[in-house]
Amino acid sequence: MTPSVPDSQTEFDQLQQKLVPLWKSIERFNQDPQTIVVVPSMSIDAIDSGAVIQAYEERFLFLLLLLRQPRARLIYVTSRTILPSIIDYYLDLLPGVIPSHARQRLFLPSPMDGSVRPLSEKLLERPRLIERIRSLIMDPDRAHLVPFNTTNREKELALQLGIPMYGADPKFFPLGTKSGCRKIFMDEDVPYPLGREDLGSKKDLVEAIAQMRVTKPSIRQVMVKLNEGVSGEGNAVIDLAGVPAPGDAKEAAMLDECLRAMKFESQEVTYESYMKKLHERQGVVEERILGEEFRSPSVQLRVTPLGKVELLSTHDQLLGGPTGQSYLGCVFPAETDYAPLITREAAKVGKRLAKEGVIGRFALDFVVVRAKDGTWEPYAIEINLRKGGTTHPFLTLQFLTDGTYDTETGIFTAPNGQQKFFVASDHVESPRYRTLTPDDLFDIVVRHNLHFDQTRQTGVVFHMMSALGELGRTGMTAVGNSHEDAKALYDRAIAVLDEETRNV
Repeated sequence: MTPSVPDSQTEFDQLQQKLVPLWKSIERFNQDPQTIVVVPSMSIDAIDSGAVIQAYEERFLFLLLLLRQPRARLIYVTSRTILPSIIDYYLDLLPGVIPSHARQRLFLPSPMDGSVRPLSEKLLERPRLIERIRSLIMDPDRAHLVPFNTTNREKELALQLGIPMYGADPKFFPLGTKSGCRKIFMDEDVPYPLGREDLGSKKDLVEAIAQMRVTKPSIRQVMVKLNEGVSGEGNAVIDLAGVPAPGDAKEAAMLDECLRAMKFESQEVTYESYMKKLHERQGVVEERILGEEFRSPSVQLRVTPLGKVELLSTHDQLLGGPTGQSYLGCVFPAETDYAPLITREAAKVGKRLAKEGVIGRFALDFVVVRAKDGTWEPYAIEINLRKGGTTHPFLTLQFLTDGTYDTETGIFTAPNGQQKFFVASDHVESPRYRTLTPDDLFDIVVRHNLHFDQTRQTGVVFHMMSALGELGRTGMTAVGNSHEDAKALYDRAIAVLDEETRNV
């Protein structure tokens, strides 16, 4: 009798089991040898530039700070080769480590493919490069893959490398869609906006909005969201001003007109292209929460391979774009008035995802509005089953300071007792910044005393620096000892860059 060949899911599940003893070892003693393979591949429609792809792949270079562990090896893959001066910049940030020692344990393979396709796809096309990466892994039982998001490409890459993946199995993808999020919020009694999910046509939208208006006639605006959308790129706002009362004979026709006039977060999107994607991917419509005092905080969590839910941090998101839905940056930590409140709600979702078998980092986005009695009312908006825009600045702060975040108080404290705060953005940009190289940036930062100082544990850490020349864009995390201190440092860094490029 021919023995059955295990399918890829069975193989993958067996690989994932290797994370359990590895995690126990890492938690117990960080001097044990391990190899971390970082593949920051992104599968996002909105990115249409190779320079942007490369910059986002370099956004997670803070993971080089893991080389603080003296026996850790790090394999960091990017579409194109990273400038040596950028690597030196991160290695020089390492506290208590000789940079040359860390450099010997760092490997930077690249397919040298600057196209906009996901990095994992580029790797899977190149078996020789995969074999080279395999050869750099000293012990597959003490190695793991760290992706940005987890699709079947990353799953296949883990199988070909023969190492487990620290991230959610792609089979859990439906839980992180806009429709899947709303169902989890309902199941776990987490407050969320009035709305409907699993919509795939104009007819579905019109009917759903009409039913929502019956439930709540005072709704002024609704938001349509594609099930798959990142940083607000799949969102559209519909203004309901002027629509007759629910049930009126002209209501359906007016709703149809409102639909055609909806405002998109992405300027490249048209009504026809958006409705085509809605048909392909489905989506949700929900009330747009409005208020005089309105914030957009998020909570970052992880489920360890041991099944433990850890509440990591809270942030207030900085949003912009045509309808105010695009992620630009964040402030850490979120206001203490509501940080513990949203953390408690996020814990319910974390517990549910752990029960489902999800592992890895993820984030929950909320909106909060001030009620008439002065309290804050939270509404869960979405679950991001991946690393996000708040991941890299928080981990940068954590790796640099060895501090901890208290979920009860909403305060982050370094070992010396000093509270820490930051303002971070991926959109420090100006056409004039195109005149700068990363080396120019380093020179400016040092001359103006902006560089992160290990003694004070304050200063600026830059990221996405490879986007300067082509896009005039970089990213920045400004760390201070108070919200005001961090904001002042952030503003001063922008002012310095503007002044340095004013007459160029």
